[in-house]
Amino acid sequence: MTTDRAALTRSELADLLTDAAQSVSGILTAEYPTAAARSYLHPVLGALAAGPRVVSELNDRLEGVVAAEPRPATPAGLFALASYASGLGWLTESLAELTVSVDEICTRVGIPTAPRAPLTAASGDIERDDEFDFAFSALELEAIRTAAETAGLAPDDYVKVLSQSLLAASRITDACMEISSGLLEDAGLLRETTDHCRLSDDPGSLPCLVRSLLARMEAAE
Repeated sequence: MTTDRAALTRSELADLLTDAAQSVSGILTAEYPTAAARSYLHPVLGALAAGPRVVSELNDRLEGVVAAEPRPATPAGLFALASYASGLGWLTESLAELTVSVDEICTRVGIPTAPRAPLTAASGDIERDDEFDFAFSALELEAIRTAAETAGLAPDDYVKVLSQSLLAASRITDACMEISSGLLEDAGLLRETTDHCRLSDDPGSLPCLVRSLLARMEAAE
C-alpha cells in the first residue's frame, strides 16, 4: 500500500541521510552485557547486537521512501537514494564480516587445545599468531591470567581470541565511521542552495559514499 504525499524536499532528503548517519554511528556506542567467562568478546558484542537492528530500521525507512508516491525522481532525490542505499549496503556487508569473525572466534574457543606452557611475567610475550604482536607488562599479564582462567582458556589462547575480537571491532568501527561521515557529507551537499546533486557520468557528481565504494572496489582489484 502506498501513501500519497508531496515529494521530499532537499531539506527532508538531507534529514533522511543525517538520521541514517546518526543511527550508524550509534552502533559504536552500543553496549551489551558480557559475561566474565566471555570477556574476550566484549569488544564486538555491542556492535553485533545493535548492528542488525540498525540495518532493519534503515531498510524499513528506505522501503517507505521508495514505496510512497511520488517516488524520488529529481536529481536531488536520486542523489540521496544512491547515498542511502550505498551506506546501507556497506553497513550490511561490514556486519556480515563481523559475524563471520565472531563465529571464527567462537569456533576457535570451542576446539580443544593441547596444554600450553604457562604464562610468566618474565617472558613478556605470549605464543600467538604472527599477525598479532603485543608485549605486556607484569600487571597486564596478571590481568590476562585472571581473565583467561575465568574463561577457561590458556593465557596465550585468550590473547589470540581477544586479539581477533579487537581486530574485528576495529574494522567495524572504521566502516561505521566512514559510512556515517559519508552520509553527513552528502547531506551537507543536499542542503546547499545550488543544484549540485546530479547523477551523471562525472565521478565528481556522485554521492560521497558511492565514490568511496568505487574506490574500494578499484583498490581490491
